[in-house]
Parts: sequence; structure tokens; C-alpha cells
Amino acid sequence: MTAALGLLVALSIPLDGVALTPHYEARAEGLTFDSLVDSAAAAGAPNLSVVVQWAQRDVHATDIAPDPVHTQNDEVVRRMIRRARARGMGVMLFPILWVERRGPGAWRGTLAPLDRSAWWASYSSFILHYARMAAEERVRVFSVGSELASMERDDGRWRALIGQVRAVFPGPLLYSANWDHYARTPFWDALDLVGITGYYRLADPGNHEPTLADMQARWALIREHLELWLERAGKRLVITELGYASLDGVASHPWDYTAGQQVDLEEQRLCFEAFASAWRGAESLAGVFFWNWWGPGGPTDTWYTPRGKPAEAVLRAWFAARRAGN
Repeated sequence: MTAALGLLVALSIPLDGVALTPHYEARAEGLTFDSLVDSAAAAGAPNLSVVVQWAQRDVHATDIAPDPVHTQNDEVVRRMIRRARARGMGVMLFPILWVERRGPGAWRGTLAPLDRSAWWASYSSFILHYARMAAEERVRVFSVGSELASMERDDGRWRALIGQVRAVFPGPLLYSANWDHYARTPFWDALDLVGITGYYRLADPGNHEPTLADMQARWALIREHLELWLERAGKRLVITELGYASLDGVASHPWDYTAGQQVDLEEQRLCFEAFASAWRGAESLAGVFFWNWWGPGGPTDTWYTPRGKPAEAVLRAWFAARRAGN
């Protein structure tokens, strides 16, 4: 199979799955990376997004390197990839940047390195490290970055990096823009897929009892706007992160897992159900990765994971329907 034909085949198969960030293991509670990969496969996830992180000190820093807390060693990452593939899942390798010290409003979307050239040299080393791993482990898709809104204007730098990655990794490439910034990303034509993190607000602030119909209507409008833009861009969409913590009020702030304390399993389920009903049958949607399979799970857990919660049934149904072509 030629590289071009292989790319077309890869893009024709749905890229649905769950994201898994290997934060840490709690073996006494049965929370291990192996068990998480196995349970994702058992839930019917066709693909696994393996999320890997390096860090920089703050938004002005220029040096990016493995972090002693947030970076898993390469052998752990490779083991997860191999286990997923052994369970019949495809893999997307998804590098993201961790900012260690963050003041109000500061995060990876607001980087302002003191020396942009030095930052780009360091960032390129980070991405190429994982691009080589992606090639060696034969992953399905590779991401060149996520949510770096303030750096996206460096069009030439991105195109040069994408070219370097293509020289290493033969599969499809994407970049993951923030949901409120994708239309300003200039280098989509250099990539195979558009990636977007999908933390759209589905309810007004203070509305702690949003209805399924209201959230479906919001997703329908979001889909309409996205599909009009995707048609102009000539690309298909991968929602690289779609997550809702199991917290009361999460529909109004899905990006903020700290804004609340009360467990609300039903609101989490309804958020996923609204997405599934609004996007069912959408040919523009190449795939969606539900965020995040890592976490304790179960009925008392407020974290993003749908594992062991009513929301898991929605994901299982989505995977089954997409496998059936619906």
C-alpha cells in the first residue's frame, strides 16, 4: 500500500474513542494504566487518544522539557500504545503542553515567550520526540499541538514543523484548536484533519437543570456553524476533547472542573446525550474523543471520566452506532 493510499484509508475509518491521560496509578484501588486501557476496549472504544505532556515553567518561558510530575516515561507510553493495539484499538498520540505556574487567565492558550525563536526550537524538539515514537509504534494519527492560540499566528513556524513531522511520521496529522479560536488558525491546509476541543457552553450560567432539548438545540446550532466553516476549509473534523465532569452545573462551564462540588451524574449523561443526538449521522465528523477515561470513576466521582457512570452507556451506544454506519 502506498503512503497516499494508506492515508486515504486511515481517514475513511471513524476516529471515535476515549482520551487517556496517564496521570498516575493507584494500584490499591485498581487504577492502573493497563486496566484503564482494557476497560476502554471493553466499552467498545475503537480508538484511544494517548495524551502525553511536557512542561514549561510559565507563559513567558522558552524551555520545554519532561516534567517530573506530569510526564510519564517513554516506556509507559509505549506500553499503553501496544496494549491498546493488542486490544484492537487504533491510537492517536496527542502531545499537550503543561504550564506549571499560572496566574489568573494564564494557560497554554496565552503563551508569550520572551524569545519566540528559542521557544519554537524547544517546542519542535518536544513534538518531534513523540512523532518519532508515533512512527515506531505505528499509531494511527498524530497531533502537532493543542490549544496554543497565542502561538498560532506563527504560520511559517507551524508549516516548517508540520513538514518536519511528515518526514518522520507517515500517517494523518491534525492540530487541535480551542473551540473559540479555530477560525483564526492559518495553517489548516497543511494538515489532514481539523481538530477542535469541544468545551462549548450548553446552558446559561446558574442554570442547574438544563433540559435535554435545550442542550440539543445548542449543539445543533454549533454543528451548523462548524459544518459551514468546514465546507469552506475542505476538511473533516475531529473533536479531540469532549468532556463533562459529573458536577452539578457542568453544562454551563464544561471546561472548568473546579466550579462546583456536588455530584450530578445525570447532568453529565445529558450533556453527552445532547451531543450524540445532534451529531448522529454527520459525515463532516471524522471522529470524537471523549475526555477523559482516567480517574476513579463510579457514582461518587466528580471527575470527567464517564467510566462506571450512566454516561458510559451513552458512549457505548455512540460507538456501536458509528460502527454500524449510523
